[in-house]
Amino acid sequence: MRRRIIVLVGATTSLVLIAFLVPLALLLRTVADDRAVQSATVEAQSLSSLVGTADRATLALAVQQLDATSPDAVTVFLADGTVLGTAAGRTPLVQLGTLGTSGSGAVEGGREIVFAVRDQAGGAGVIRAFVPDAELGRGVPGAWLLLGVLGVGLLALSLAVADRLARSLVRSATDLAAVSHRIARGELAARADPTAPAELGVVAEALNGLAARIAELLREERETVADLAHRVRTPLTALRLDAEALSGQHEAARISAGVDAVQRAVTQAIEQARRRGTGPGAGRTGSDAAAVVRERVAFWAVLAEDTDRETVVDIAPGPLPVALGAADLGACVDALLGNVFAHTPEGTSFAVRLAPRAEGGALLVVSDAGPGLPDGAAVRRGASGAQSTGLGLDIARRSAQQAGGRLELGRSAHGGLQVVVELGRPQAPA
Repeated sequence: MRRRIIVLVGATTSLVLIAFLVPLALLLRTVADDRAVQSATVEAQSLSSLVGTADRATLALAVQQLDATSPDAVTVFLADGTVLGTAAGRTPLVQLGTLGTSGSGAVEGGREIVFAVRDQAGGAGVIRAFVPDAELGRGVPGAWLLLGVLGVGLLALSLAVADRLARSLVRSATDLAAVSHRIARGELAARADPTAPAELGVVAEALNGLAARIAELLREERETVADLAHRVRTPLTALRLDAEALSGQHEAARISAGVDAVQRAVTQAIEQARRRGTGPGAGRTGSDAAAVVRERVAFWAVLAEDTDRETVVDIAPGPLPVALGAADLGACVDALLGNVFAHTPEGTSFAVRLAPRAEGGALLVVSDAGPGLPDGAAVRRGASGAQSTGLGLDIARRSAQQAGGRLELGRSAHGGLQVVVELGRPQAPA
């Protein structure tokens, strides 16, 4: 943009300078020509009275003095053929002057001016003044040079002003882009300069308002999550007390473990809401995928045994570092296994496999022998092919994206659903 502005200003200024300086240069040339002709005319007319009144010697002396002091060549042709002053031939214009007609015209090397006069005897005489080209254009080259320097100076000044203006605009636009990138990375405290030139200042104010609104919405979201967590903890406490009052120790332990899992999920939701918007990379820590997946599979194995589900577990020996915190990875595994138990009949087998990726990280595959998703089903928040909220697969999708990977859905070897979650490796500290 900066280069375009400079080129535009340069082209516009050049056209304006040409439109003014070229006619001015031609006018200066015409003025110089008229000045030289006028001067020669006055000098020639000063001899007119002498030709008719002075004697031959006085006239010759006057012509000699004028010819010596004037830049023009002055010649007097008398009726008897005598020529006084600068020697010159009888041009057609001189011949016309002997007939009583005065005039002027261009000749080789300059311009001649002819006056018809009468001597003392009444004979026809001619006064000729010759103005050379050098005299006609005297001072014009210097004036043209001055105009050229003036034009170049004005062009340079306009380019300097345009460059300064373009720098200001480009700098303001670059600052706006930088602030927008910072906001996109989660730095909601970033603000643009509203004093930027013209419309850029309006855009800066709008961007600042957008950042403020996003921060306000995130604050409201955190307050809503915290309020929801506070509401959920009260019934969870009651459930824990009811579980501890059960007579069967096995059942009490299982229900208590379930309550603990819900409490962990609530606590994780609060922490995630508090981390959001605090800056780029906030709360993103790595974990050992092998240890986390093994621990969560062991938790769900008890319920799988109670519902007669055959479980195949293939977890590569760790450590398998991934760019996802243990709590987030645990929530991802719980969401995938929870979907298996929620949307397949009892007795449906499932498999959990965890293997390292060639480029680092891990590959988590959860498959089952259930009915699977309908054809064309996609992962999107708030919708699912099994008439559920769809949040389970959405949690897994967001976990994969947070870890620098992706989620893929497909059919398992037994015709059910297969979910593949790619988890990237942690970034080295800068």
